[in-house]
Parts: sequence; structure tokens; C-alpha cells
Amino acid sequence: MTLQNRVLPTGEIVAIAARGTFTGNRGILHDDQRRLGTARWRHKAWIVCALQFKGIRRVPMTPGRWTELFFLDEAVALAACAYCRRAAFNAFRSAWTNSTTAEPSAPEMDAVLHKSRVRRDRTQIRRETRAEDLPPGAFILWHGTPHLVTEEAIHPYSSEGYGPILTRPSGPVTVLTPAPNVAALAGGYRPQLHQSATAAIT
Repeated sequence: MTLQNRVLPTGEIVAIAARGTFTGNRGILHDDQRRLGTARWRHKAWIVCALQFKGIRRVPMTPGRWTELFFLDEAVALAACAYCRRAAFNAFRSAWTNSTTAEPSAPEMDAVLHKSRVRRDRTQIRRETRAEDLPPGAFILWHGTPHLVTEEAIHPYSSEGYGPILTRPSGPVTVLTPAPNVAALAGGYRPQLHQSATAAIT
């Protein structure tokens, strides 16, 4: 049974076999039949975690336990979620501070991020900006498809990895990554990317 627990850069949670390289927690979103309900979060702390931690093994969507969500890589998670892991958290908050001059607590960042992620109807908040102004690690919607932005190119997203690189566009584009996360990327935070993106870069 393929579970509905894979998060896309556009915010949808879909049922596909690929798992990705990061997992996440937004609370209990599934029922005792391991089916996703209508809720897409139970709290504002949308946490992203490493797949492996101290050898702990979990059965995804165990009834009564938090719903394991999966992301292709950390750039997708920043577009659709937030952050976790102590070292990554410290680096993220440092980049946030570099960009905003504020040094918020985790709950304060969660509150700001939540307002910038989704509307009351659970649709993703998107905005227009110039492609030239976007830092590496942001996601844009280009010709109707999510693309990862890197220094000199964009990479088309798929559930299995990134496709061949394309020339980075100029002018207005639709941004999928929440504004505070874009600011942290501009402040120097660099997410861990799927090997299909790093191989293309190198």
C-alpha cells in the first residue's frame, strides 16, 4: 500500500512510492487505517528531520502516532515545511538573523513562517518576484512546474529527483518558498540537496 505522505514543493501531500531524503512532522494527520484526513497540520511547528537518528525505526502512519511526511530534499522541505536538527536549526536561525537582524526563538519563527506558508483554506501562499533576486535553494513555478533555483540554473523537480538543468530565467517568476525562508537563504543558509541536483551542479 502506497501511503499518502510525500510532500511536493507546491504543498500537496500525495501518494507515491518514492520516499525522499528527509522526513517531517506536523502532528497526527492520519486515521487508524493509515489514511490521511483533511487536516494538513496540527501545530505551527512544521518540523523537518533526518531519516536516520540513533537507529530508531518507525512504521509510517502508525495509528495514534505522528504522521511521517517525506521530502525529496531539504530545499523541498523549505518550500513546504520548516526545519529541525540542532546544527541545521542554529545555521538557519543565524541566516535568518543575518537577513532580518532579529534573533527569534523557534516558536517565534514558527509563527512567522506559518503566516507565510498557507491561507485559511490550506492553499499555499505564493508570490511574484524577480528571478534575479532569488537565492540558491528557493523554489519557483516555471511553466507550471516546480523548479529548484541554483546559482546559475534551475532544476525541474520530479518525485524521483531533478531533471536536466535549464537556464536560469530573468524577470518575474512565481515563488513557492515562503518569504522568511527565502530571506534565510539570502542570509547564507544552504539546504542539503538531492544528489540529482548536486551531480548536475558539479
